[in-house]
Amino acid sequence: MLAQQQQIQFSAFSGLYDLIVPKDNLLRKINELIDFTFIHEELVGKYCLNNGRMAESPIRMFKYLLLKTIYTVSDVDVVERSQYDMSFKYFLEMSPEEEVINPSSLTKFRKLRLKDADLLNLLIGKTVSIAIEKGIVRSRSIIVDATHSLSRSNPYSALEVLRERSKLLRKAVYAIDEDMKSQMPEKNNSDDLEKELAYCKELEKRIESDQTLSLIPAVKEKLNLLKETVEDTQEHYTLSKDMDARTGHKSADSSFFGYKTHLAMTEERIITAAVVTSGEKGDGPELPKLLEISQNNGIKVDTIIGDSAYSGKDNLDLKNKDEQAIMIVAKLNPSITQGFRKDEDKFDYNKDAGMFVCPAGHLAIRKARGGKKNIGENQVDTYYFDVEKCKTCPLRENCYKPGAKTKSYSVSIKSDIHQQQMAFQETDYYKEKIKHRYKIEPKNSELKNVHGYRRATSYGIENMQMQGALAIFTVNLKRIIKLTI
Repeated sequence: MLAQQQQIQFSAFSGLYDLIVPKDNLLRKINELIDFTFIHEELVGKYCLNNGRMAESPIRMFKYLLLKTIYTVSDVDVVERSQYDMSFKYFLEMSPEEEVINPSSLTKFRKLRLKDADLLNLLIGKTVSIAIEKGIVRSRSIIVDATHSLSRSNPYSALEVLRERSKLLRKAVYAIDEDMKSQMPEKNNSDDLEKELAYCKELEKRIESDQTLSLIPAVKEKLNLLKETVEDTQEHYTLSKDMDARTGHKSADSSFFGYKTHLAMTEERIITAAVVTSGEKGDGPELPKLLEISQNNGIKVDTIIGDSAYSGKDNLDLKNKDEQAIMIVAKLNPSITQGFRKDEDKFDYNKDAGMFVCPAGHLAIRKARGGKKNIGENQVDTYYFDVEKCKTCPLRENCYKPGAKTKSYSVSIKSDIHQQQMAFQETDYYKEKIKHRYKIEPKNSELKNVHGYRRATSYGIENMQMQGALAIFTVNLKRIIKLTI
């Protein structure tokens, strides 16, 4: 059951906040900046108003999650700190002597109350409206980019995990007794999983036979971890629980397993839109969504600034859509255009690797250009994929012809629209605006290094969206506070 209105807490000790929490404290400034009643209005439908035990205020529960993001702490730690940190209690609108919640309540709140809530757009929209109201946003440009977050799971095979954990166990043993090297069983050098399991079991027995060694905490911890991995592997346990995460590419020879968050930000460094996708998705196709969300949030846009991933044909055509006359300040890369492929057959261009990625997430291994420049038909870039992967790909139907020796994807270089963009790149306006693109890189760094956005804290794309919503809400609030001092 949820109270229909927030109850005011009266306490003889409330005056302590004025003495202990400074006027320039970040949490005090956030409380003064924003009215959190919009959270109550958004979530009130998730509660029963006349039945059951009285629930904790959704505003307070949301503030607990916000504190987790601001200070990058766990559920247990944020609740524990709220017991003695007076700035936390002030932010949570608690009386000094009031008891805190049980940490497990935060898990329930995330799963039951925030489920299906469009928290990402709600929180970004709220901060953008505050920035507009305070006259912070003056530019008519948005800067776009994508940042990656690693999945909480790992994409490694069972064999690789077993080898890594047996290695950690051996290192822990050798750190205590190097003479144990001669007593260890012979390593498995083949790729046979059954032989690796047998080796790990033998390693466990050998170490457990020395009771003095096996009871040392550093060794015992690694031993138990290996045992658990062996048991999970025998039961065909899926090592990657994150079914939504995918492998993306940061360069031709560097990849990651996780998600991408596509961002739009004003020149004043206020994030105006975000779209979370799996890691293999391209940057360019998300631009229309970022533009639409930014405009819905009240941002007037006449220029979009980005890197070469955003100079695809569809994006360049935005200037002719609905008479918006939006200029795309992005370095031209002819290979980004998708030609006349159907949407469901569209391959995405990865600007970091300089290659296309197929719908299954596999990166092209080489490319070749055909035709002569300015003679006859347009030139064509052909991208070649690893045919061995195509043979076992779950999406091979209607994509790979059985028995084919190669799998390629060709794109035509559309010279007309590119010539217009090349001319635009030589203008003073383009050269001035492209100087602002760097601003989004420190914002990506702040999200990752300060607010824990480098790795997902939970499984699934919905939880990644929730994590992104809180992180972006936090950095936007901090930026607004800085600009209004």
